[in-house]
Amino acid sequence: MAQWRTVVVAGVITGTVLYAIAGRDRQEQRAEPEPTRAAAVTPRRLDIPSLKLKAPLMRLGLTAEGDVELPPFDKPQVAGWYEGSAVPGEKGASVIIGHVDTKTAAAVFYRLREVRKGAEVRITRSDGKVARYRVEKIEQVPKERFPAERVYTEDGLRLVTCGGVFDRSRGQYRDNIIVYASRVT
Repeated sequence: MAQWRTVVVAGVITGTVLYAIAGRDRQEQRAEPEPTRAAAVTPRRLDIPSLKLKAPLMRLGLTAEGDVELPPFDKPQVAGWYEGSAVPGEKGASVIIGHVDTKTAAAVFYRLREVRKGAEVRITRSDGKVARYRVEKIEQVPKERFPAERVYTEDGLRLVTCGGVFDRSRGQYRDNIIVYASRVT
C-alpha cells in the first residue's frame, strides 16, 4: 500500500492549490450560489475508443491530509472523478484519476500512456449528456514536479495516472502520466 500512498509526491503542493481553489470557490458560492442542477450532475462513465477503454467513474474527494483521494485498490478497473473539479462538459478543469496497475494486475489506466494526440475521449454524465474531448497533449512528469496548477485550474479534461520507472525502494512509480484534452463543441 505504501506505493500508492504518494501517487503524487507533489501532494502537498496539490493540496495547497486545491485548498486555495476551494477557499476561493467557497467565497464565490457565498456571493452567488451554484445552481442545484449542476451540483447534481456527475460523470458516470469514461470511454476512450482508441484504447478500447470503457470504465465506470466514482466520485473522489480529499483525504484528511488534503490530498485528492484515489480509487480503491480492490476496484482496479474503476477510475475516479475529483468532485472538487468541474463536471466534464462544463467550463473549468475536470480531473479523472486512475491506477496504472496493482501488485497483481493491470488497472484501468494501464494503457493510458499509449493514447495519441487527436484521440477522442467521451464522458457520459448522469444527466444523459456525453461530453466529448480531443487529446491535445500527453506528458510524463516526475512526481516532484507535478504541474498542479495546470492540472487543477486550466480548462479541459485531465486524466492522471502513475508511470515511468517503478522505484522499488520507495514502493511507487517515479512519474505521473497526464493526458490533457480539450472539449469538442
